[in-house]
Amino acid sequence: SPMVGLFIGLLSTSLMQSSSLTTSITVGLVAGGALTLHNAVPIIMGANIGTTITNTLVSLGHIRQREEFKRAYACSLVHDLFNIMTVIILFPLQYYFGYLEWAAAHVTSIFASSGGMVFTSPLKVILEPVASAAADLMGQRGVLILIVSLIALFLAMQQMVKYMKILIMSRAEVIFEKMLFRTPYHSLLFGMILTALVQSSSVTTSLMVPLAGAGMLSLQQVFPYTLGANIGTTITAIMASLATGNPLSISVAFAHLMFNVSGILIFWWIPFVPVKMAEWMGKVTAERRYFA
Repeated sequence: SPMVGLFIGLLSTSLMQSSSLTTSITVGLVAGGALTLHNAVPIIMGANIGTTITNTLVSLGHIRQREEFKRAYACSLVHDLFNIMTVIILFPLQYYFGYLEWAAAHVTSIFASSGGMVFTSPLKVILEPVASAAADLMGQRGVLILIVSLIALFLAMQQMVKYMKILIMSRAEVIFEKMLFRTPYHSLLFGMILTALVQSSSVTTSLMVPLAGAGMLSLQQVFPYTLGANIGTTITAIMASLATGNPLSISVAFAHLMFNVSGILIFWWIPFVPVKMAEWMGKVTAERRYFA
């Protein structure tokens, strides 16, 4: 069932905090014949929603300051709402007409023989040996690793909020305001390039939450940045799939890209829809913080 696939993608990505991992597993299942492209596409759509939960967790670091929390929570939700609304619009089109399959197949036919390359995230290079060593110390016990990982995640978020505030106090807002977020197109490009390099939209969008909470960035500036991050997170998977030369793998990667591109084409011209809704939910949550 495509609906089950949607929620599998959502749940697995929420737990693993990585849409790239969910996408990679899905690509492998399709390439191996265990999953059809038709059923893989909803999993990719669900992964786009699941990856946004990290932003919400980061925003909880501001929960003690009401005004700060209102801005931070609204910033975290604008990414969620964009993906949820895009799924609401595109899921019926995919279910009844196979829209994303058709779009992905069309693009795949253009690029299938172009070859590709594999790019390794600098974050993964740094963290992989540390994570492996820590897992070995804990005897590869899954439950213990999960508990320690969650503690590390929240400590990292706490420190990120702390040091992003220090960064703001050192007048870094001038760089953001005059260079990186000068126009919506600058924001879109910055989000796309940074996410393509880091290979994690969860990380790059979460970085903006403390900045928005401090009042340094507005939702209108953050929104196009998150759209760029959605594009950036698909680029490395596309390059890797092109290197395999497997048409089905390439189609899954391009389906992910076409989902995000379609969402941008819809909401780029009506940004006030997710932005205003996020602002309203941020206001409600600031008044009743248990709602978060």
